[in-house]
Amino acid sequence: MPKQRITKEMVLDAAFALAREKGLAHASVTEIAARAGCSVQPIYSYLGGMEGLRQAVCEKAREFVKSYVAARLEPEDFFRSVGIAYVSLAREEPHLFHAFMMQPRENIASLEDLYAAEANPEAALAIARQYRIDEASARRLHMHMLIYTTGIGAILATTTPGIQEEETRVQLEQAFEAFFDTIVKRQEEA
Repeated sequence: MPKQRITKEMVLDAAFALAREKGLAHASVTEIAARAGCSVQPIYSYLGGMEGLRQAVCEKAREFVKSYVAARLEPEDFFRSVGIAYVSLAREEPHLFHAFMMQPRENIASLEDLYAAEANPEAALAIARQYRIDEASARRLHMHMLIYTTGIGAILATTTPGIQEEETRVQLEQAFEAFFDTIVKRQEEA
């Protein structure tokens, strides 16, 4: 029987599976190789070692997150459904949430820099239309909720047995109302 050729994708899939199960920081090269059914050599030759593998897994996590959120979007309630999807991700896939959120981001010196680098530029326009606020106010609201949602997600991804879904939804709603009321008040005063 001919020996199966190990591909870069097979190694990456094995590492991704371990990252989902226990976090990439807790997966060794030998565990990844065993899961892929190979020696450690392909990890170094295909991905340049653990750092290259970590970067590739983080990118795969980013793609997973995009798909996960997209599958849960509700067009008539886009903004809330995105936030709820991120919180659900943190609850259901805590290790991938960590890999996605805690990856290094370069050239970020402010929250505005982070928002510009990470947020979908169409989101602020959709929020402005949905809530009848100006685009600058919509960006502020979006950024505040991204920060808050990331915080809730970090809590969910690191607590056991876990905080109930209803409690987190209530918290998200209260945060939204507080941020929205403040932004509308500022907009009216301007």
